[in-house]
Amino acid sequence: MQFALYGLPVAFLVLLALEQAFPLRKAKGPLWPRLRVNFCVAILALTVAAILVKPAASALLGQASRQSFGLVPLLPLPEVMQWVIGFLLLDLSFYYWHRANHAWRFLWRFHNAHHIDPDLDVSTAYRFHFVEIGFSAGFRVIQIVLIGGQPWVFIAYEFVFQLNTLFQHSNVCLPIAVERWLSLILVTPRMHGIHHSQIREENNSNWSSVFSCWDRLHGSLCLNIPQAQVRIGIPGYSLAEDNRVINILVMPFRKQRDYWRGPSGRSAGRPSRPGGSSASRMAQ
Repeated sequence: MQFALYGLPVAFLVLLALEQAFPLRKAKGPLWPRLRVNFCVAILALTVAAILVKPAASALLGQASRQSFGLVPLLPLPEVMQWVIGFLLLDLSFYYWHRANHAWRFLWRFHNAHHIDPDLDVSTAYRFHFVEIGFSAGFRVIQIVLIGGQPWVFIAYEFVFQLNTLFQHSNVCLPIAVERWLSLILVTPRMHGIHHSQIREENNSNWSSVFSCWDRLHGSLCLNIPQAQVRIGIPGYSLAEDNRVINILVMPFRKQRDYWRGPSGRSAGRPSRPGGSSASRMAQ
């Protein structure tokens, strides 16, 4: 736990430094004003997480350590295999949760606060509306009750999940050969950058959290968009005032605009896949 406590802030600072030295995409605006906005939004989200997520998860994990419940303990498998399956089921369930946050309009109102960030970097990893974090607390309770298993598996997964969330949101330009190899296993910056595209079809892809295999299995993988062609954000919320802290927080409670049409009334689009390449082949 101490390693996780210090490891995540260290990872954040390292990635923040690396993305300044080796940026993947050119930023639309200056860094520090965005960092201030994302920090303020994150403080509220982390406060809700401390109040709701941690106590609920801790109570259930304590109960799980005293008595077995959920699917995993019922499997007639060696304990090590139960650990592996439990870890994978946690990640698979987050794939469905992320997809639900895009598909269900009520959830999307709050998840949209994460996506309207005009640039994508490691600070975006913590930019979530505090109400969405409250919903996530309920989802984590369902995860623990239905999946079950050893408490340490949940704790280990949460650390890996948080670490890879920082990594995939970062604007670090890895060598393309390295990232193509990594993306066979993990969600990477180029892969998740496409998920933050202003184009609806690209935004509705790459929902995996840690392991990229879930997008491959569900046919939702998209890798063949060059990062120079990826425009980050949501067209309907692309005005400068949309990214003021107060507007981010109240936006879900207001009448929603057309998400996919910008101020000019036009929607972002791409005539065709670049070069007609396969969606599973990562582009520069």
